[in-house]
Amino acid sequence: MLHICSRLLGGGAVLCLRTSRSHTGPAPVRWFSVGRPSHGPQDYSLPNATWSRNTRDLYDKYEELSKTGGWRRIKSYNSSVHHMSDQPPVGDRVTRLFTRNIDQDGLGFEYCMFYNVAEKRMVCIFQPGPYLEGPPGYTHGGCIATMLDSTLGAIAVYVYGHVMTANLNINYRNPIPLGCTVLVDGHLEKLDGRKVFTRGQIRSYDDRTVHTEATGLFITLNCPDEGGSAD
Repeated sequence: MLHICSRLLGGGAVLCLRTSRSHTGPAPVRWFSVGRPSHGPQDYSLPNATWSRNTRDLYDKYEELSKTGGWRRIKSYNSSVHHMSDQPPVGDRVTRLFTRNIDQDGLGFEYCMFYNVAEKRMVCIFQPGPYLEGPPGYTHGGCIATMLDSTLGAIAVYVYGHVMTANLNINYRNPIPLGCTVLVDGHLEKLDGRKVFTRGQIRSYDDRTVHTEATGLFITLNCPDEGGSAD
């Protein structure tokens, strides 16, 4: 039996889970969360008390790499308009970014993205919460597709500006347990006029397991005069 309890000091978030190993698969996970009070726009890309040790270790790794200028953390708010601009939303909004629609930490999409301009590469540290369940104990395939679409689409946005998804082709290799840490790793393949081709995969935090592979095609909404190819 494993019991984990994480608390944000100062009246913040509390997350507890209880699980046990079983020869038939993971046991049901019990999660309890209390949302932390909000003081202005929240940058969801920053660590919170529900992040596991593995999630925090990956975050620290890329934060350290960002000090050299090769990588930079992408600030993330609950507004899609400002999601990729590093700017917090202004005023009250009715709409919300799909992956940021749960106020309580740890229950849904816990993730943080880092972008490498020179490599045209985006990595997303992702920890799926209990509200993303599909098969008992595992992450729903649609939620996995959402994170691939978000990560590969973010690459297209940084390279070309506003885009829409035209095609997302996914091969599911190994299921992703709820609460584990995975790395969504994507890069630009080529540009062809208004078409932006990307490729990526989801790996376990230690790179030992490939969970998912995908390719994405995005269409630019404001086409520049010329396209190009990724280096």
